[in-house]
Amino acid sequence: MSAELAADSVEAVGSTDEAAHETGTTAPAASEHILGLRERIDQIDRDLIALWKERAAISQEVGRTRIASGGTRLVLSREREILERFRQELGADGTQLALLLLRAGRGPL
Repeated sequence: MSAELAADSVEAVGSTDEAAHETGTTAPAASEHILGLRERIDQIDRDLIALWKERAAISQEVGRTRIASGGTRLVLSREREILERFRQELGADGTQLALLLLRAGRGPL
């Protein structure tokens, strides 16, 4: 084997090892597909974080407005409605997610 072919083989193995480390597979097409899917996941994560922050800010404003007008700190029926909506759509994990969202908007009880 020529030195040039040997270098190409080592480079190919190195890039295959790198792809396997990064994506969990050495198959080039699968690795490329996984990387594309991960890009979309990362964008969804960025969107979720932005929406989380926006939701929390709006919820905090609702609470401040309610308290400033002489209302209660919490409206438990509204919280139960949100919990139920998330539970119906996402099951037990949805309930946990809703609890986190509610806490982000109103703070811990």
